[in-house]
Amino acid sequence: MSLSMFDIADLPDTDVQLAPRWMPAVEADALFEALRADVPWARHRLRIFGREVEAPRLSCWIGDPDAMYRYSGARFTPEPWPAALVPVRDAVSAAAGVRFNSVLANLYRDGQDAMGWHSDDERELGSEPVIVSLSLGATRRFVLKGRVADADGRFARHVLELPHGSLLVMRGETQARFRHALPRTARPVGPRINLTFRKILC
Repeated sequence: MSLSMFDIADLPDTDVQLAPRWMPAVEADALFEALRADVPWARHRLRIFGREVEAPRLSCWIGDPDAMYRYSGARFTPEPWPAALVPVRDAVSAAAGVRFNSVLANLYRDGQDAMGWHSDDERELGSEPVIVSLSLGATRRFVLKGRVADADGRFARHVLELPHGSLLVMRGETQARFRHALPRTARPVGPRINLTFRKILC
């Protein structure tokens, strides 16, 4: 798998990189099918603005036994690493220079499944987390938006297309300065699996 990346240079105050063809298509196809079949997907209930709602996607928290994670009022105990993910975890860790001990797997079944605005800034991730996202399946739009307006009252915004086999890396103060989302789309799109690798510190 190629480790080459290009910088997204027009986003101020971020450290974001994208390798659009990081995983060869044949390997990405095989990984997509293996994870779709073998991961124990579930529709989690999340607490948003004080009320519980069903997440608009299927998910699974995977990781080392001690990689507990708290998100939106819920505490997740990791499922063990599927065999197909172990070499991928090692390759992603090598590409980013971080030994990841967990991954949030999300299955977006169609264009109506989505991820709302958020930052990956939970206490367990540390002050400047490295978040690495591997996309498999249908291409979807990934949107970054600044958390603070500039002097003209505008929020920095950038839209990326994340194709099959692409690797997105976010470092430094990106989570502190930006939120991100995967919006719904009315276009007919197939299923997509996203693997967001993280290092739980405590």
